[in-house]
Amino acid sequence: MYNVAQVIDEKCVAKKGCRLCIMYCPEANCLDLNSTKMVAEVTIDRCKGCELCVVVCNAAKHEAIEMQAVSATGQLMSHKGESAGLGQAYQG
Repeated sequence: MYNVAQVIDEKCVAKKGCRLCIMYCPEANCLDLNSTKMVAEVTIDRCKGCELCVVVCNAAKHEAIEMQAVSATGQLMSHKGESAGLGQAYQG
């Protein structure tokens, strides 16, 4: 199990010109602008879970990116504490 970044579309202000997460992401082609929705978008297969995008987004007071757990099979885990079922420690 590992974590990847997920952009909350409703909070993302890329349509207003913000590109901080895209600029600061150290992994090429991981965070890009979805020009149709005008929000930042994460390519899950490329995200290394470094959380740098979360840091810069939160520093700008947008708080539009969260880290989300990914199971060993590569699926996003949507329920809080779901990782506990995989033998991981639950921190509630």
